[in-house]
Amino acid sequence: MNMKKKSFILLLLLILSRASAFAQKGENPRIPIAFYNVENAFDYIDGPNDDAEFLPLGKRQWTEDRYRNKLGNIARVLGDIADEGAAIVGLAEIENRKVLEDLVREPYLQKRHYQIVHYDSPDVRGVDCALLYDPEVFHLQSSGVRFVDLPDRPQLFTRDLLFATGHIKGEIFHIIVGHWPSRFGGDPLSEARRRVTAETMRSLTDSLIAQYPGSKAILMGDFNDDPIDPSVQEGLEICTTREETRALDLYTPMLDLFRQGGGTLAYRGRWNLFDMLVVSGNLLEKNTNGLHLYENPEDHQLAYIFRRDYLLQQDEKYRGTPFRTFAGGKYLGGYSDHLPVYLYLVR
Repeated sequence: MNMKKKSFILLLLLILSRASAFAQKGENPRIPIAFYNVENAFDYIDGPNDDAEFLPLGKRQWTEDRYRNKLGNIARVLGDIADEGAAIVGLAEIENRKVLEDLVREPYLQKRHYQIVHYDSPDVRGVDCALLYDPEVFHLQSSGVRFVDLPDRPQLFTRDLLFATGHIKGEIFHIIVGHWPSRFGGDPLSEARRRVTAETMRSLTDSLIAQYPGSKAILMGDFNDDPIDPSVQEGLEICTTREETRALDLYTPMLDLFRQGGGTLAYRGRWNLFDMLVVSGNLLEKNTNGLHLYENPEDHQLAYIFRRDYLLQQDEKYRGTPFRTFAGGKYLGGYSDHLPVYLYLVR
């Protein structure tokens, strides 16, 4: 066999091998879904909300250069999640739609061709929740918001709950994004507000699934509480084990991560896992023949905290904690005070 013929056969075998691998991957691809609190993604233009500190002459000296650096940082993270970027990603602490429109134009994100779901919320600072989605994966049908009524202080407005309904591989999904009230003011007052928000989120989920029987739901957000706290355990009424979870129940894989010491933000040397992914029970494999959560065969994890060295501080005092945009009023130029979380859907 001459060299030309041998080289041609080797090339043909390589092409067929890659084609076979691609076909296998395409038969049952994993669909990554994520959430990320991006820490004060404000533009540098004066708006109707309370954004004075995020202006060029404001307390943060928030210039166009700092704004563009922030967008580039967020885009890098979103583009790296699951090595290909999430097909659906919920966001918290977005000032307005302009920020989202500027964000999706960043080079890191253009491969996903993200579309935007966003509504202005009544939050006094103007920070909102939002959803980015790849229209080739998630086919949006409808969207909206649910107001959260805080009865103890009706004049105090928190972020709305954002929801979007659409199809993934022919199945109806509801994606619900929330940013629950902070711990400012201390317990038990702030805890009661999160409890009300959790109950509102559960009610919204139940009503959407009842409207579309057999549909599936993914709840996500910065809950400002850990998976073991009453707002999550009792307000959302989650099941604490996979075995007890039925199709219409709610379950969070974050509970296992938390018990293993996982966290998404650090405060005074202690890690919390406030950033949550919660699913309807019919997304557990035992409860469905359709799309379900991917389970890692090595460690049996259903969800993950996205950690890369560039997301973490390297100085000795705060080594390993999230590399923030600001700390103690000082501009660091980092990413966020939170780490993202994600999971995969697979059939």
